[in-house]
Amino acid sequence: MSELSLLLPDPAALPEVPTLARWLARGDRLTPAKPGREAALRSCFEFLGADFPHAALSRSLDAGDAAGYLWLRADPAYVIADAVTVRLLACGELGLSAEESAELARPLRLLFGDAGFPLEPATPARWYLRCPPGARLPRFAAPAEALGDDLGRHLPSGENERQWRHLLNEAQVILHNHPVNARRIARGRIPANSLWFWGAGRLPDWVRTKFTRVLSADRDAIALARLAGVPVGDTTPREFAAEDGASILLDLAAPDDGAALARDWIAAIERALATRRLDCVMLLLPDGGRIRFRRAHRWRFWRRIGTLAG
Repeated sequence: MSELSLLLPDPAALPEVPTLARWLARGDRLTPAKPGREAALRSCFEFLGADFPHAALSRSLDAGDAAGYLWLRADPAYVIADAVTVRLLACGELGLSAEESAELARPLRLLFGDAGFPLEPATPARWYLRCPPGARLPRFAAPAEALGDDLGRHLPSGENERQWRHLLNEAQVILHNHPVNARRIARGRIPANSLWFWGAGRLPDWVRTKFTRVLSADRDAIALARLAGVPVGDTTPREFAAEDGASILLDLAAPDDGAALARDWIAAIERALATRRLDCVMLLLPDGGRIRFRRAHRWRFWRRIGTLAG
């Protein structure tokens, strides 16, 4: 038996895809899981640790040296002060060149190196702090939690928060006065006037999964699949084929996957079901919903098919 698990974005955000609406209406509803992207990935990949180690996972792809260290992302960010507060408006992808990234990082290396957290930019969008194994870190908010919101609500909190808030303030002073940012502002580009700390954790010693193949554009999913020793492919729509006994994860919930991508894949999966190249589809929804659709379920005519928006 071959099975496909499909990680979906919010169906309400998709265009009307009748096939998907039919799967959702006529499939078997299973016990729901925890909501959210991290919970979905943890249901697909088994590893130890309470925290989700975004920084270590992305570092393993960027540099291949993540094992044995505690990593923290310190991505270039753009913040702006309005009449009420300071807000985070962008993080990571600011359009920095490699030369700008290196120049911006140079004075920050001294700041973080003296504090015991060497700064190691891997790409212009992804910077890392290599922390001592026993470092006690506060809670850091993911960029998605803070974008557009009052910065004060998402500052490092908990153990050693004062040290990390001080480091953030010092970094902002350095970046505010940096000539790279002066040149960017003069050209009408947004400055990298802050950093954003997030994703702390260690690379898992082991990762297990039931899947025999993973198709994803998401860096966390790709890193976890590679650690589990599972072949990884991209999410370019193609005719779906599965060998007998295959268990495949298709991740359409990554941020860059658009509505057209989901629509094209769903059409290919429907053809695979109809021609018995695939036995069933497991739909994994962002709210934790789990629905298993088999070929025979298409005959459940008594179940009313609604819209994706509910």
